Amino acid sequence: MTSERAQLIEEAMRTGTLAGLPGGHFINGRFVDAVSGRRMESFDPGNGKPFATVAAGNAEDIDRAVAAARAALSGPWSRLNPAARGEILMRASRLIAERSARFAVVETLDSGKRLSEAEGDVAGVVRAFAYYAGAADKLYGDSMPLGSDHIGLTIEEPVGVAAQIVPWNYPLSTAARGIAPALAAGCTLVVKPAEQTPLTTLMLAELLQEAGLPEGVLNVVSGTGAEAGSALVAHPGIDHITFTGSVATGQRVMRAAAEHVTRLVLELGGKSPVVVLGDCDLDAAVDGVLEAIFENAGQICSAGSRLIVEQTIAERLLDRLVGRAELLRPGHGLGEAGIGPINSPAQLSRVAAHVERARAAGNRILTGGGIVPPEDCGGGWFYRPTIVLARGADDPLVQEEIFGPVLTVQIVPDFEAAVTAANATSFALVAGIYTRDHAKAWRFARAVDAGQVYINEFFAGGVAMPFGGNRKSGFGRAKGMAGLRSYCKLKSVVARI
Repeated sequence: MTSERAQLIEEAMRTGTLAGLPGGHFINGRFVDAVSGRRMESFDPGNGKPFATVAAGNAEDIDRAVAAARAALSGPWSRLNPAARGEILMRASRLIAERSARFAVVETLDSGKRLSEAEGDVAGVVRAFAYYAGAADKLYGDSMPLGSDHIGLTIEEPVGVAAQIVPWNYPLSTAARGIAPALAAGCTLVVKPAEQTPLTTLMLAELLQEAGLPEGVLNVVSGTGAEAGSALVAHPGIDHITFTGSVATGQRVMRAAAEHVTRLVLELGGKSPVVVLGDCDLDAAVDGVLEAIFENAGQICSAGSRLIVEQTIAERLLDRLVGRAELLRPGHGLGEAGIGPINSPAQLSRVAAHVERARAAGNRILTGGGIVPPEDCGGGWFYRPTIVLARGADDPLVQEEIFGPVLTVQIVPDFEAAVTAANATSFALVAGIYTRDHAKAWRFARAVDAGQVYINEFFAGGVAMPFGGNRKSGFGRAKGMAGLRSYCKLKSVVARI
C-alpha cells in the first residue's frame, strides 16, 4: 500500500470525507454554483451518511453548459489538429495515473464499491484516455473508385455537442469511455453524472482542463435526472446523446431526442446468461460465475445474473457456489470486505422486493435472501449474496433485471437447451460460456443474441473491444474504434476531374 493511499483511507475513515472535494458545476473552465443556489448531499453507501455536497442543477444550468459547449465548438478547439487533441488526452492519462489513489478512494466513498474494484476502474480510465489519445489521428475516411472522371471520398467529422448521461454504478469509467472518444473526435461535451455519484466526474473535468483542454470543451452539471437530465436530453443545442441507465429511462430519453431528431447511443439493462457445460474447468467456472454476479455487489448492467448450468454438474457447481458465496462478508469499501454495499436505500429496497416476490412465488433460495441489518454493517446499505433456483424460464426472477447480488439459476439437460434458455429474455447485452469444447463455444457465440460473448472468462476484453447491446439492452456501441465513430458524422464528397 502506498503512503498516499494509506493516508487517504485513514482521512476518509477518520473524518468521513476528504478535504478539497469539488462542490460546484464545472462550466466553461471553472467551478460555479447552481443558478438557483441549491445544493444536494452525496452519501457514502458504506455507512449511510452524507460526505459531500454539490450544486443541484436545473434547466438554467444546462442552458449555461450547452452555451459554453457550443461556443467552444467553434473556438480554438476546432482548430486543433487531431494529433494535438491526442496529446491532451495522453497528458490526461498520465495525470489520472499520478492521482489514481485519490480518484479510487473518492469513487469508493461515492459509489460504495470496494477499493480494489475502484482501483481497477481507475486503471481502466488511464488506459481509455491513452487508447483514444492514440486513436485521435487515425480516424480515416475512405476513397471510392468512381471511374476516370470523378474522385469520391468520405470524411469523419465531429458530430458537435455531445451529451452524456452517466450512471451511478460505474461513474468514473462510464464517464471516461464517453468523454475520451468524444474529445478524440473533436466534439465538445455536457455531462450529467448520476445524482448519487457526481464527484469523480467533476474531478475528471478539472483534471482535463489542467491537461490543456480549452475552456468550455467539457462541462459537467450535477443534479437529478428529473431536473438536469431531462433538460439536457431535450435541449435543442445538443447534437448527440449517450445514455447509460434503465430501460424505462432510456425510453423517455428516446422520446425527448425524437423532438429534435438527436442522435442516440443507448446502453440499457441486462439479464445476462452464463452457461456452464458439464465438460468445463469447474474451478474456472466457479471463479468466473462468482465474479460475474458479485463484483460491485451485482450492480452491473452486464452482470452474469443468470446461471444456466448443465444437469450433469449442477449439484457440484451449486454446492461450491453456495459455499463460496457464504464466505463473502459485507463491509465498507475501504475495509477488507468481501462484498460492498448497495448504492442507495431505494436500490436496496428494489433488490429486496425482487427476492421477496420470488420467495413468495415458491422459488428456492439456496443462500442469502435478506437485507443486512444496519447495526451489523456500520449503518450502510447491504444485501446478502444470494443464489436462487428459478421455477421456470418465464419466472420474473429470470426475466427481470434485479441489479444486485442475486444469482438466478436455471438447470438444463444439454447444450441446445442452454442456448434456448440464454436467448429467452428481452435483454441481449452480454453472454458467457464455460466449456472445454471450443466447437460448442463458437456455436454458442454465433447462436446467442448479445452484444458481447465471453468464452471461459467473464468481463474480458478492455477498452479496445466495442461494448453495447441489442433489443431492450439498447443500441450503438461504446469503446473501441466503434465508440470513436459514435461521435462522428460521415460526409461524402464527390469531385469531377
